[in-house]
Amino acid sequence: MQFFSVYDLLLNKVRENNRTPDDMYTFFRARKIKKSQIIELQQTAFIPAEENFRKALCDFLNMTELEIELSMGRIPASYRDSYFQNIKEIARLLSKAEDNTTSHFLPYYENELGCLYNGDCIKIMHSLPDACVDLVFADPPFNLGKVYDPGIDDSLTVSKYINWTYEWLDECVRILKPGGRIFIYNLPKWCVYIASHLGESLTFWAWIAIDMKFSLPIQSRLYPAHYGLVAFVKGTKATTFNNQRIPLQVCRHCGGELKDYGGYKNKMNPLGVNVSDVWTDIYPVRHKSDKNRKYNELSVKLLNRIISMATNEGDIVFDPFGGSGTTYAVAQLLNRKWMGCELGDCGIIKHRLINSRRDKEQLERIQEESGCLFTPSIMELRRKNGFWICEDFKGKDDTESMDGQLALDFSQE
Repeated sequence: MQFFSVYDLLLNKVRENNRTPDDMYTFFRARKIKKSQIIELQQTAFIPAEENFRKALCDFLNMTELEIELSMGRIPASYRDSYFQNIKEIARLLSKAEDNTTSHFLPYYENELGCLYNGDCIKIMHSLPDACVDLVFADPPFNLGKVYDPGIDDSLTVSKYINWTYEWLDECVRILKPGGRIFIYNLPKWCVYIASHLGESLTFWAWIAIDMKFSLPIQSRLYPAHYGLVAFVKGTKATTFNNQRIPLQVCRHCGGELKDYGGYKNKMNPLGVNVSDVWTDIYPVRHKSDKNRKYNELSVKLLNRIISMATNEGDIVFDPFGGSGTTYAVAQLLNRKWMGCELGDCGIIKHRLINSRRDKEQLERIQEESGCLFTPSIMELRRKNGFWICEDFKGKDDTESMDGQLALDFSQE
């Protein structure tokens, strides 16, 4: 296992020697290193700079600094020439016999468009062929210590969580078709590692910030206000990109636009503004009447935008962490094929897919409110309060600029 935290490396040594964390703290206390300094190592991916601290780490781990660096997956700059000069020997030492055996899994539920498996996503992906899906969307557990169904551990060490993440990411990359895209939804903290790893085999496409509603302040940190949605493409160019347009952002009380477009109002596209890489119109599913399970649930609007943007009808969408089944429900309603798995309760997903009326009604509302610069209710509010609407510019010399193909989109300024 690669270690991303020195603290995890210390805990591993404690377990190997059948000792306790208290023994570890006592060892370092005798070397004038406080327990708080050891605890702080959980959040860092580097060896402390203080010479006394570094020597104490080496003594406790019975390792040299080079061995510690290598355990953390890094080659110090002074050793890189030697490393590259001995690539063949290193490759020989690392080579292992390939295990070509694959397991066969029976679906928990399937219909004419999709197939759901109940089990570990990594094992299930091992059984899938290479390059078999057009889009991967994943919303994994965030490792925040939340309680989910039995068998789901959301409280791993940093190193275990990232190693596990890399393992399922590698399988997602393998089953993705050339030109397909992968979207990973997570906290910015983990998105940094995810983006770095995916960048080794895929091409960066976008980092989307999704506005986090009703978040709480965290002491000694910036107020957390967004989730990360990192997107990569297999190859150099995505096979599919369907531009998504949304209504202009306005005040819900008076209808006035939140951004001043000055003299460009007559050039706004009546079909809406292009979606940028900051999404402020995605709201969390919090009310019990809207949720399909007691745990976190993603919105239909989020998955509708991703699937509509990155796939066409008949394409295959894969989600390794089914959760409440939002990905599969939206894919099905958009006439996409889908595959996925869930380690926890799949009965919730099956029930949702069979009883799709609520999702269908919600998706219809979302689609009615897209493809326009102002929704009907906002249009009426703007008329009432004397704000401009698209019809105000009809018949003027520059109306040709409002054509959907020619109009300028100022949402990306």
